[in-house]
Amino acid sequence: MSARDQIVQATLRLIGEQGIGAVTNRAVAREAGVSLGSLTYHFPSQDDLLREALRAFVDDEIARITAHVAALADSGIGPDQAADQVERAVAGFAHGPEQVANLELHLHAARDPGIRDASTRSVAAYDRLAAAVLTDLGIPDADRHAPAVVAMLYGLAVRRLATGDTAATGTADAFRLLLLGALPRA
Repeated sequence: MSARDQIVQATLRLIGEQGIGAVTNRAVAREAGVSLGSLTYHFPSQDDLLREALRAFVDDEIARITAHVAALADSGIGPDQAADQVERAVAGFAHGPEQVANLELHLHAARDPGIRDASTRSVAAYDRLAAAVLTDLGIPDADRHAPAVVAMLYGLAVRRLATGDTAATGTADAFRLLLLGALPRA
């Protein structure tokens, strides 16, 4: 792993374990096992570091979710079974400091315009992914419904993290509720 990647991963761990306030150059350098000079070489500002941490998390998350979406699309299952698959996928990676860091970074973007663009791109990527899943399931107007799915999944992520639920309990039921509401009526 490159020094840059070590720094980004250390930043995510610190945010997830201690919050954004824990992200100082010295703390990140110590956590990453790199020199302070190496950190400032790769990330001249806190905004650069936070933006890159959010981007890296989202890229990894999108890659994981995309693999599940591809398997879902190839399976030919319907919305009811897809909801169960989504819950299993979420339970597989829905806890830990990186998830907390992701939500912290999004909240921080509301206060800091310097990282708002990264947060906006992140949400747009999740919207595109949700639209692809909805399209594969035959949901009309998938692009219009995707933000509601993403918002629901973010809300459930907050709930899981706040309650310590690592099983993603209720995700399938919530997803099923949205899917069934969006299905065309016969």
